[in-house]
Amino acid sequence: MGTAEQLADLEKAGDVVYQNSRYGNTYVIDRPGLNDTFDSGVPIVHLGQIEGIDALVAGYPADWSSVLLWCSRRTTEARSAGRGDSDTAARLAAWDATQADVDAHPAQAWDLSVDTAAVEPVEAAQLIHALLSRRGEVDRPQ
Repeated sequence: MGTAEQLADLEKAGDVVYQNSRYGNTYVIDRPGLNDTFDSGVPIVHLGQIEGIDALVAGYPADWSSVLLWCSRRTTEARSAGRGDSDTAARLAAWDATQADVDAHPAQAWDLSVDTAAVEPVEAAQLIHALLSRRGEVDRPQ
């Protein structure tokens, strides 16, 4: 979380790798935050746009792995309603935009795709950990 002034400082310093506005908020991936995350372990960056992935890979070179966590529109709607979200329509519009983005970039190579309606969060985490372990990016659990 940050202020408009902090965002302006990041922009002035050239430290904004990617920013996006959605749900009335501005989301930023910033270089200092990535540096801190890399210093403390394996970073996980949540992005909903291919443009964001491209900006991250180009703006912060690293050996990134890409994981598509996905569920159907129907599941998205049910989950939003189940949480009592007041912005379900906006979330479905975001789902539609993301689906169009994925469809428009069929060449996007995902290192792993997970259907979150079929795979529990713990299993998804295990699949991601296994992917990173195969790539030598994390130690295997003991």
